[in-house]
Amino acid sequence: MLPNPALLKLGHAPQDRVVVFHADDLGMCEATVSGCADLFAAGTLRSAAIMMPCAWAPAAARLAQEWPEVDLGVHLTLTSEWAAARWRPLTPGGGLSDAQGYFHATSEAVWAQAKPASAGREMAAQLNRALAWGLNISHADGHMGTAAHPALLPHAVGAALRRGVLPILPRLDAAGWRAHGLGPAQAQAVTLALRALERRGVPLVDHIVMLPLDRGGDQVPLIEDLLATLGPGLTHFILHPARDTPELRAVAGDWAGRVANYEAFLDPRLPGIIARSGVKVTTYRPLRALLGRR
Repeated sequence: MLPNPALLKLGHAPQDRVVVFHADDLGMCEATVSGCADLFAAGTLRSAAIMMPCAWAPAAARLAQEWPEVDLGVHLTLTSEWAAARWRPLTPGGGLSDAQGYFHATSEAVWAQAKPASAGREMAAQLNRALAWGLNISHADGHMGTAAHPALLPHAVGAALRRGVLPILPRLDAAGWRAHGLGPAQAQAVTLALRALERRGVPLVDHIVMLPLDRGGDQVPLIEDLLATLGPGLTHFILHPARDTPELRAVAGDWAGRVANYEAFLDPRLPGIIARSGVKVTTYRPLRALLGRR
């Protein structure tokens, strides 16, 4: 694939490996807020996205205001996957809710029952809430990948771009999208749409990697391996940090992985590993600035 034009515009060389370390699920529960606060203070995390419908979103917003240098986004949320703690849409109707009035628990249920236009209004409402709270949001990505469905993706992209917010989208070819479960026709359609966006000057990411949530333990060696094998271009590097609290254990079945993500980014070995890897660490703020040049 050709070098990422957005990185070239920012002065990076074609072979540079540029990474955004990004915390998902901020505001899902208190442990995510205090966990991200610790990583902001440690200096190992500078980008995160809030789940606006969740009960701890106001606390996450206050945290963001305490750390204005941190790059903040909206984690567009159309699902509520846990049994013990659930959240509802900000907008009514349109097949977005289950029988109890909460978001559906799975992406597949959203794709089967939600009207795309209603999903678009919900994502717009989440962005509007963040802006109304005075948050300097630079980007938007999708919780559980739900918004990446071909029927929903145009609504997510449109809602973000109309507000000057960068949608986080990968530079996959059709084969890459097929590997993510799309059929041949859908994969081709999404690929063409994203190429058109890039020609319009919308920055895209080259790679998406994620620290595992299915196991705890020491993940620092894994981070070292992941950084060593990254290819050139922009990598969206996802973690789900949270403190180990009774609340987190009660809410999230994958709590051990979230705690391991958190502890890895507090580990004193990590800054040296990042420095030796040769990657360049950035946030989405300079990439969002490119939207104004289109």
